[in-house]
Amino acid sequence: MVSQPRVVREVVLLGSTGSIGTQAIDVVQRNPDKFRVVGLLGGGGRVDLLAQQALDLGVEVVGVAAASAAQDLQLAFYAEADKRGYRRGEFAVPKILAGPEAAVEIAALPSDVVLNGITGSVGLAPTLSALAAGRTVALANKESLVAGGPLVLDALGGNPDRLIPVDSEHSALAQCLRGGRRDEVRKLVLTASGGPFRGKRREELAAVTREQALAHPTWDMGPFVTINSATLMNKGLELIEAHLFFGVPYDDIAVVVHPQSLVHSMVEFYDGSTIAQVSPPDMRLPIALALGWPDRVPEAQRPMDWATAQTLTFFPLDDEAFPAVGLARESGKRGGTAPAVFNAANEEAVGAFLAGKFPFVRIVDIVAEVLAAHEVIAKPSLEEVFATEREARAAAGRLIERVVAGEGSVVSR
Repeated sequence: MVSQPRVVREVVLLGSTGSIGTQAIDVVQRNPDKFRVVGLLGGGGRVDLLAQQALDLGVEVVGVAAASAAQDLQLAFYAEADKRGYRRGEFAVPKILAGPEAAVEIAALPSDVVLNGITGSVGLAPTLSALAAGRTVALANKESLVAGGPLVLDALGGNPDRLIPVDSEHSALAQCLRGGRRDEVRKLVLTASGGPFRGKRREELAAVTREQALAHPTWDMGPFVTINSATLMNKGLELIEAHLFFGVPYDDIAVVVHPQSLVHSMVEFYDGSTIAQVSPPDMRLPIALALGWPDRVPEAQRPMDWATAQTLTFFPLDDEAFPAVGLARESGKRGGTAPAVFNAANEEAVGAFLAGKFPFVRIVDIVAEVLAAHEVIAKPSLEEVFATEREARAAAGRLIERVVAGEGSVVSR
């Protein structure tokens, strides 16, 4: 009997020096018989780490978004090779791409799967590039769907299996949906940790400080994502993504608070059964599953210890204290460019709060007012998406200036 050769998936990593990218590299390095990285795109500010990754993985193409970082990356590559004691000729110098188009070009490289871990709406164009080139995209870039949902769905060409979720909540939903047919689904249930202010009333949030908002009880994240978790804006963005990933109506997607962050999401079926995905918080599991989809990767993370006593609790979402989820649902139903406005205005408002310009509760108020004034473009082009984002940021900036100047504050929701 002739043995079949092992199939190794070729992977392109966008955002390789960020949290998702570094954890993806860990998954790849622990599974060399399953994955091989053929292209990397890193942040211009971490060229030393990018050079290390390139040497470790032996990639052929490396990119940075800032054109000015190309020479720094080349110097970092040779410095890292010298540090390891390599002689010239003992290693291959990868092709270096730099500038705004580097991500788009690397995303279209021949590969089996492109993992997009870029932060921000700059990740949309590489997602579209990868899909246009026929690649499967493992998506960790929220903005690709939130800002460019209609464009991404069109680029899929009716084949949703080419877009695989990386976020733990959407990965959980994808796993649970294997338990039944799509026409048997009654409801998707997204779980939220509740952030640092779980259980607090609206009036109690008026005086919270920046330091309190950044003290997340479960996750160690950057400032922007942590504030999104505190407002539950992150769950609003995930609600929009869930609708676009799985085609389930907005009214059939619920959010519940689950402080332990062990149940990552659930699917309720029409016979009354609910299937949940449960695992310790560790992004390597959804990353490994996305890279290997539809196959699982053995030992991607440690499993639950069911021999240890533990309690799983769930609470209803307080829409009055945390209106972000309802606002996200509203923007999603409006469709077109509305979610792009929702996301862009929020980024501006969060930045202003972190700079100490106004109270915590005004973040969602700013977003609500910008969204209310927006005239939706139902089927935008890529240029119209970016133009809409710029307009939303400018509108949010004007509102923020009014609040700071004391010329009348945004009406509290």
